Amino acid sequence: MNPAASAPRLILFDCDSTLSAIEGVDELARVRGPAVLAACEAMTNDAMDGRLRVEDVFARRLELIAPTAADAAVVARRYVETIEPTAEATLAELRRRGWTPMIVSGGFRPLIVPLAERLGIARIEAVDLWFDPATGAYAGFDRDYPTTRSGGKPEVVARLRAEFSPTRIVMVGDGVSDLETRPVVDRFIGFGRYVARPKVKAGAEFFVHALDEVLGLLP
Repeated sequence: MNPAASAPRLILFDCDSTLSAIEGVDELARVRGPAVLAACEAMTNDAMDGRLRVEDVFARRLELIAPTAADAAVVARRYVETIEPTAEATLAELRRRGWTPMIVSGGFRPLIVPLAERLGIARIEAVDLWFDPATGAYAGFDRDYPTTRSGGKPEVVARLRAEFSPTRIVMVGDGVSDLETRPVVDRFIGFGRYVARPKVKAGAEFFVHALDEVLGLLP
């Protein structure tokens, strides 16, 4: 058997403002009121637009919010309520064509799991968020996970390439952290339905405003 015949083709999706309309960390901040939300949104946009490094804002936002397990459950439902309109049909067609979809996110795994289950995506690369098992209070996050820092998504891509030996890897996302993968994937597709970031639009080989447009751009 030819090994290449069984090697997968991976298509990696960012989650926030790509598979779903929301930014999960900002939705967690919304629970804490308008002042906290405004501060977190500003940090999120500065990081996603490339004005600040991801690591400069990651812990600061969570310390400001101190989300509870109950907050996380609310936002997890919100992800499912705001799925990108063409996502489900697009993923079905990708699978029919032999692509394996995965999520590579700087967001939080517990919040993303219900969305991934709805979309039938088994592999989630995202940051673990921890809560006190007795009280549900915020207990920290995985500070060592690659996507908590700039350059982290290329590290995740390298891990996936080593694990799966894919024939192709495509990345789809809206942020500068996604654009960082361009040198290490076969095709980077910028996404702008929710936020069209100038730096991503300028740096992307292709740029789309709906996920079903990805289907015509696969190598």
